[in-house]
Amino acid sequence: MITVLGHKSPDTDATCSPIIWAWYLTAIKHTPARPVLLGKPNTEAAFVLKRWSLGEPEIIADVAPGEKVVIVDTNNPAELPPSINDANVIGIIDHHMLAGGIKTRAPIDITIRPLACTATIMHDLMGEDAARMPEPIKCAMLSCILSDTLEFRSPTTTPHDRAVAEKLALELGISIADYAAELFAAKSDVSAFSEAELLRMDSKEYEVAGKQLRVSVLETTAPAVVLARKAELMAAMPGVATEDGADQVLLFVVDILREEATLLVPNDLVKRIAEASFGAKVMGDTVVLPGIMSRKKQIIPALKV
Repeated sequence: MITVLGHKSPDTDATCSPIIWAWYLTAIKHTPARPVLLGKPNTEAAFVLKRWSLGEPEIIADVAPGEKVVIVDTNNPAELPPSINDANVIGIIDHHMLAGGIKTRAPIDITIRPLACTATIMHDLMGEDAARMPEPIKCAMLSCILSDTLEFRSPTTTPHDRAVAEKLALELGISIADYAAELFAAKSDVSAFSEAELLRMDSKEYEVAGKQLRVSVLETTAPAVVLARKAELMAAMPGVATEDGADQVLLFVVDILREEATLLVPNDLVKRIAEASFGAKVMGDTVVLPGIMSRKKQIIPALKV
């Protein structure tokens, strides 16, 4: 049995891509596979699972020595189970920069392409077999692409991502605009989460100039709802940073419709990062960064301390 998993703090792509690839391995390649998660899916991903009756994969804390694993939507050991290098990693499918640090027991299949979404890569790898996907798997794939591209607003979007999404939507008889609105409404509903949960919901760890940063992004069509909690969010940052072994939590609230991000500025370190990284002039405890929407393409490459 092959275990297919994505990154910690699973978003829609990290939740549904393991399901898609486990289906492909099992149904097409006749190699039994199971999807798993490394945490509770976010609100948008949970909506997709329920909307298309996909079922929530098992949530695991670690992998066993020698366990066959395919990693999707990441290649960063910091986002993977602690024992990942003791497992038998047999494949990686990803669309992020190469992080390094994963050890394998033999040569493996690695596909990392500059596309907006892992599911787009999977569509290409399937080739003609993509037409054999059942409707729920196609819906999962479409959901991944619309989520990762923010309905083609994200600067990571490529013409190929868009073409695959439009092809899937046409086959499914789904209006992209209407369905994306459903996705973003689900993504924006964060009322049930604590401040610490929000800071970790869509979060990745990076080291910049010797500083360990937890870079968190909340994509929403209702940024005012999140920003109304900014005092509580900033108060929770030191505790989250200490628990997670980070020097600082950065929280970017991405306004999907206005295509901009608001960075919370709780202290002088974040002020310095904002001004050095984005050329911003920080006057208070938030700063608006026009056009900033992608952590992968616009935030992480720009970070300076």
